[in-house]
Amino acid sequence: MGLAPTGVFVQAGVGDQSTDAYLAGLTWTLPWRYNFGFGSFGAYFGAAIGRWHTNGPEESTAWPTQISATPTLRFSPRVASNWFAEIGVGANDIVPLFKSGHKRFSTEFNFGDHVGIGREFGPMEVSLRVEHFSNAGISHPNPGENFEQLRYAYHF
Repeated sequence: MGLAPTGVFVQAGVGDQSTDAYLAGLTWTLPWRYNFGFGSFGAYFGAAIGRWHTNGPEESTAWPTQISATPTLRFSPRVASNWFAEIGVGANDIVPLFKSGHKRFSTEFNFGDHVGIGREFGPMEVSLRVEHFSNAGISHPNPGENFEQLRYAYHF
């Protein structure tokens, strides 16, 4: 993996507590690929920065900032190689502590895991993702937050 990124992306989504998320980031294709009879697995690393926005009660955190680093495993079927499915788990710093409605995170550090499905159009791709954030029980309360997200990426 070289230092130069291999792609750029933007994504936006809606969460459980009337929360919106907006992110932009870079990706690096990892030098690992496994081909087999019905498809192939590959991997990439993504780094992003973004903001969450909530319209909750006054005690809600209005615009927390998210900084993330996430390795992702991607599967592409041989019969429809421009389609893909992916999963990833990464580290996230969400500052200040996220509060919305009845949810209150207890840590700024959280894990973010996602599953997604998408399609490539030459150097571009579009995907739908479901992403969950929580601290994995490091501290309590640990209510987590779920997002449905749309992502657009461009590969150099």
